[in-house]
Amino acid sequence: MNNKERIPVFYACDDNFVKYTIVSLYSMMVNASKEYQYRIHILNTDIRDDMKQLAYEMQNENFEIQFDDVTDYLKSINDKLPLRDYYSKTTYYRMFIAEMYPEYEKAIYIDSDTIVLGDISGLYEHDLGDCFVGAARDQVMIQIGNYGDYVEKVLGIDRDKCFNAGLLLINCKQFRENFVLDQFIELLHQYNFVVTQDEDYLNLICKNHVLWLDQKWNSEVFGEIITPLEEIQILHYIMVSKPWHYEDCRLGEVFWKYAKETKVYEEIRQVLADYTDEQRAEDQASGDRLYETAKREIAREDNYLKQRYAGKLKSVDRLMILEKIARYEKEGRFDEDVENDPPTKELMPEDIDYLRKKLSSKIKTRLAYKMARTYLNDIVNHKKMIVKEIKGIENFANLDSGAIITCNHFNAFDSFAIQMVYEAAHQRRRKFYRVIREGNYTNFSGFYGVLMRNCNTLPLSSNIKTMKKFIESIDKILQRGHFVLFYPEQSMWWNYRKPKPLKKGAYTFAVQNHVPVLPCFITMQDSDIVDEDGFYVQEYTVHVSEPIYPNPRWNKSENIEYMKNKNYDLWKKIYEETYKEPLTYSCDLEKNA
Repeated sequence: MNNKERIPVFYACDDNFVKYTIVSLYSMMVNASKEYQYRIHILNTDIRDDMKQLAYEMQNENFEIQFDDVTDYLKSINDKLPLRDYYSKTTYYRMFIAEMYPEYEKAIYIDSDTIVLGDISGLYEHDLGDCFVGAARDQVMIQIGNYGDYVEKVLGIDRDKCFNAGLLLINCKQFRENFVLDQFIELLHQYNFVVTQDEDYLNLICKNHVLWLDQKWNSEVFGEIITPLEEIQILHYIMVSKPWHYEDCRLGEVFWKYAKETKVYEEIRQVLADYTDEQRAEDQASGDRLYETAKREIAREDNYLKQRYAGKLKSVDRLMILEKIARYEKEGRFDEDVENDPPTKELMPEDIDYLRKKLSSKIKTRLAYKMARTYLNDIVNHKKMIVKEIKGIENFANLDSGAIITCNHFNAFDSFAIQMVYEAAHQRRRKFYRVIREGNYTNFSGFYGVLMRNCNTLPLSSNIKTMKKFIESIDKILQRGHFVLFYPEQSMWWNYRKPKPLKKGAYTFAVQNHVPVLPCFITMQDSDIVDEDGFYVQEYTVHVSEPIYPNPRWNKSENIEYMKNKNYDLWKKIYEETYKEPLTYSCDLEKNA
C-alpha cells in the first residue's frame, strides 16, 4: 500500500455543505482505481466535529481523509487582501492550494455538488505539461448568449475558451512558479468581478495556459448535456440544479443513488422536504439577477476589458512577470528568463548563414532592415518607445576597431535603442550584429520572424557544430571591424532597472579577438503615457561608457575577469547616480537577515 502513488484531491466547504461533500466523496471512492492511494483534503474553517467523524468513518486502505482548517493561513495573508469578504468564501480556497501544499506538484480540486461516476485517477493521469490547469469548457458560457457575451466583452476571453472552475486539475508547480496567488490578489485590488467571481479571475490568469479536458470530466447539469450518461465521468449540478432542492432535478436519481448509501442521506432528504416554494422562487429570481448583472457588466463604460484597453488596468501577464522578477531576485536566479521563450527546434549548421555570404541572405537582410526601419519609426513616432537622451555618444563614435557592445536586457526590443545609438555614432561603415536565442531565430513567425532571422542576428544553438560555426563567425565579424551586441546578463527581465550579474561569454570574445568592450546601460523613468498593458511607457536614457580594452600584459582569464568586473562596476555607478540609491538585491538582504 505504501508504494502506491498518492493522488491529492481537494474539496472546499462549510458546515452547511459538508454533507454534499460526503456524498460526492463516497461516489469517488466507489469508482476509484485501487491501484492508487488517495489523500482527501477538505478545506474549511468551521466544520462540526460530528460531521467530520462521519467522513473519517469512510476511510479505507486507499482513502485517507483530513479536514484542513485554513483560518491561520488566511490570517497570514490578510494584509495582502482587499477589504472584501472574498477570502472567507469557500469557493476561493482553491486559489490557496498550491502555496499551502508545496509538497504537491499536481492536485485535483472538485466542487461538492458533484457525483464521480468514473475513476478519478484517470483525470489525475493527464499530463499538464506547462499548463496551469486542466479544465473543461463552461457550457453556460457556450450555450447562453448573454453569458458568452459577458466573457468576451468583459474578460476578453472567447466563450469557447472559458472553463468551469468546479473541476480543476491544478498544476501546483506552475501555480507557484507563475505566482498565480499573487496575481489573484493583485486582481482583487484592481477589479471586482461579480458574475462568476473566482472563476472569472482564474480564467483571466490561466488564459492560454489551459489543458482542455473532455467534457465527460465535468458534465454540467445545464442546457444540452453533450456527453451521453454512460460516458460521463463527473456529473456537476451547477447553479440552482441541486437534487436536494428539487425533486424533479435532471439526473437527480444519480445523486440519490449514492446519497442513500451514506450516513447523511436522511439529513439531505430532510433538506429537500423543508425547501419551500418561496426558496425556489428566490432561486429563480437569483438566476434572473445574475443574468441582468452580466448584461450590466457588458454595458458598463468602465468594465474590465474597456479599462484594460484604455490602459487604466494593468495586464495580468505583466503583473505575473513583475511578481516573477521579484521572486527570482529574492532567490538569486538572475540568469533565468522570467518569460517563456518560444519553443525551439535545434538549429543545424546548414540552417544559418551567419556571415550573409549567400545572395539570398543579403537580399533578405536588406528587405528586413527596411521593414525594421518602418517599424522602429512607427513605435518612436507613436511614443511606444522613447529614447530621451544618449549620453557618451563620443565613446562609440571614436571607436576605430570592432567591438563587443554590452547592454542590460529588459525588453524584447531594447536592441532597437542600441541600433539608434549605433546610427547616431555615424559608424555605418561598420556593421551592427546582435546575438539572440535559438528559439527566437527558429520559431517566431510572420513579421517578427523576418526580423529575428535576417537583421544581422547571430543565433545561439543547442547543436555543437552550429555553435562552432557561431563562434568562428563572431571572430571573423570582430576581426573585420564590426560590432556585436551581447546581453551578458543572459536573461531578459521586463523593465528591470538594476544591472544583473554578468556572464563571461561576451568578454571571452573580446579578449580572444583583441577588441574592446563598449558598455551601454539604459536607465528608465516613467513617461506620462500609459501603454495598452496599463503601465507607463518608459523614457530611456542610453549611457555609453568609455570602452574597456584588454591588457596585453595579462593572460586570457585575467582579462576576461577584469573586463567583466569593470563593465559591472560602470553599470553599478550609472545605476546609483541615476536613481540616487545604492544598488542592492533582495537575495543579499535575505542572506544578511
